[in-house]
Amino acid sequence: MTDAPHILYGLPHSLYTGPARAYMRKQGLAFAERSPRAPEYRAQLMPAIGRSIIPVLVTPDGEIVQDSVDIIDHFEQAGPALSAYPDGPRQRFLAHLFQLFGSQGLLRAAMHYRWSYYDAQSAFLDHAFGVSGAADDPSRGAMRKMQSYLPGLGVRPDTIPLIEQGYADLLAALEAHLSVHPYLFGGRPSIGDYGLFGPLFAHLGRDPVPADIMKRQAPSVFRWIERLHAPDLDIPDMPDAEGWLAGDAAPDTLEAVVAEMGAEMGAELGAKLAALEDHYQRLAPADGDPVSAKPHQRTIGQTISRYRGVPDEVGVQPYLLYMVQRTEAALGALSAEDRRWADDLLARHGLSVIGAPRQARVDRRNHIEVWARP
Repeated sequence: MTDAPHILYGLPHSLYTGPARAYMRKQGLAFAERSPRAPEYRAQLMPAIGRSIIPVLVTPDGEIVQDSVDIIDHFEQAGPALSAYPDGPRQRFLAHLFQLFGSQGLLRAAMHYRWSYYDAQSAFLDHAFGVSGAADDPSRGAMRKMQSYLPGLGVRPDTIPLIEQGYADLLAALEAHLSVHPYLFGGRPSIGDYGLFGPLFAHLGRDPVPADIMKRQAPSVFRWIERLHAPDLDIPDMPDAEGWLAGDAAPDTLEAVVAEMGAEMGAELGAKLAALEDHYQRLAPADGDPVSAKPHQRTIGQTISRYRGVPDEVGVQPYLLYMVQRTEAALGALSAEDRRWADDLLARHGLSVIGAPRQARVDRRNHIEVWARP
């Protein structure tokens, strides 16, 4: 497929490449995937986007789209063969909520299982990162940099048992749902599926240690990963599933996943959003000002929080606010009755900060996060 009209720059073990790749396969889009190690990436794309980051899509007419969420929306706006946005407003809101959870709330578990267990899966990870035998191999430096992110993600000796119990609990909740339904909302994948797929495939379903746990404890979750990576719906074992669940249904099994989201990131979400609001108020930026001093800087400081009841200090990422705003837009589009349902759901699981008033807003322009005036 060297002459494919779209080029996706990414890597097999990349958390954020996974959703874009899976979506493009499901749509039957012709594309070639290339490594960011390709010479043209450094020569042409890095100057255009201002940093080294994946995934990056280059369209046939040369348009550059960076970020898996933006890549999916790029194709959605063109009218895809199989839209990832549910028709029903409740399902659409939940899909946004799960996309937020996958892109932000599962980073702690994904990075913990990859790097805390490096010694147990070093051959696999060295192969994934292209490590050679040279002592000065730059790939080792990239791996050390990834490992250095763990404290800022709240991965410490006192939180590790809680992270691992949380992973087990999430697998149990997803297993209960996916043993009955092939995807979150029935017989086709949503943006919520693709959002959760990022960490649950690239790290937790591919790296040997967490993948072994998944296969042993949650075979339906692993089967869901296979489905999402297939070029078709891949539901021969659930042939009666067709389209979105009827009546905009939100089964109780999905609420169990929301409960895990609240337990995993509810307190942290409130602390980070408060820190971003405070930063915005002190900075008083103009519309379009970059949120970070440097384009590659993904955090703007630390904040004190709690993780499953344990005091915690974590990095604050402006991209989180961008993802929350997307969820809040879906929340705001609900009817009065559906809004009461959603607000009650969020309140029961410690997520009421979603939908709370704030002035700080983040947009994505020219491939970076910028402050946006309300």
